[in-house]
Amino acid sequence: MKTIGYAAHSSDANMVPYHFERRDLRDNDVAIEILYSGICHSDLHTVNGDWGPQPYPLVPGHEIVGRVIEVGKDVKNYKVGDNVAVGCMVDSCQDCDQCHNHEEQFCRNGMTPTYGAPDRISGYTTQGGYSKHIVVREEFVLSVPDKLDISKAAPILCAGITTYSPLRNWNVGKGSRVGVIGLGGLGHMAVKLAVAMGAEVTVISRSTNKEDQAKEIGAKGILASTDEAAMEKAASSFDLIIDTVPVKHTVDAYVPLLDVNGSLVIVGQVGPMDGFMTWPMISGRRRVAGSLIGGIKETQEVLDFCAEHNIHPECKMINPDEVNDAFAHLKDGDVAYRFVMDMSKLENAA
Repeated sequence: MKTIGYAAHSSDANMVPYHFERRDLRDNDVAIEILYSGICHSDLHTVNGDWGPQPYPLVPGHEIVGRVIEVGKDVKNYKVGDNVAVGCMVDSCQDCDQCHNHEEQFCRNGMTPTYGAPDRISGYTTQGGYSKHIVVREEFVLSVPDKLDISKAAPILCAGITTYSPLRNWNVGKGSRVGVIGLGGLGHMAVKLAVAMGAEVTVISRSTNKEDQAKEIGAKGILASTDEAAMEKAASSFDLIIDTVPVKHTVDAYVPLLDVNGSLVIVGQVGPMDGFMTWPMISGRRRVAGSLIGGIKETQEVLDFCAEHNIHPECKMINPDEVNDAFAHLKDGDVAYRFVMDMSKLENAA
């Protein structure tokens, strides 16, 4: 299948239109016309080579919503015309204990990311959602509930599941006290999801500039991390803190905010972190942990949860030819929404 996308050809070059071919359908494959593609901060890191050398040319994108246009002969759950989604991974071994436990992201043999990795069968580099079409095995295709606005659903496939998974795994519910560090693409979804679960949510940010935005999506308010008196007063006041900061930082100031047995879960930064003091952890049996997206079953669960509770990411719709401007905006500073590309405009790319 011939298609077109936007690709990076090196770590220091803008993305440009790129013609390439998707694989022929295997018996268990679903071919999808991509309608909307979200832009994740991790796309920026990957394209820039921040996480190591990349197999350029590289088409990023792992927040994908589209429509089925063809299915392999063994596909059982999807038909032409269905609204579907694809997230951060497109394959795994399907045979290890983690895959059997619906935790494909922790596949013992390594899951296959949606872009920038060897296909498990062919060995060709996977290419992502900044494109007109994609072909994915049925087990990694998700159903988009009718109640969701498909133009706003794409960020649920990464920002949504990345924050939903720790909220579920740390048993957030009515009465839980949740802090969310940062109010960007991940942070605003963490707030919306935790509020829908019944938690009291506070955004933790360097300033109170986004307090109105935080309250509009259900947060109690903002705790300014630069306000020493406020931070001291807030000691031991959270059961769980979701840390969405996507760059290297220290967690020293945040750990004392946890109550006894509380956990701070890192979902933003991938890579080195500054050292931290152990006394606040030891003195309150507090934990610093990490969480990586979620399995396919849990990703379907968050799509259904968002549909049930009318949760949509805050989105700014752009055309694909504006992707480099969006990347520059992300690099300059996080924003309380997610860029989403209308891929129907991709046909106009030169």
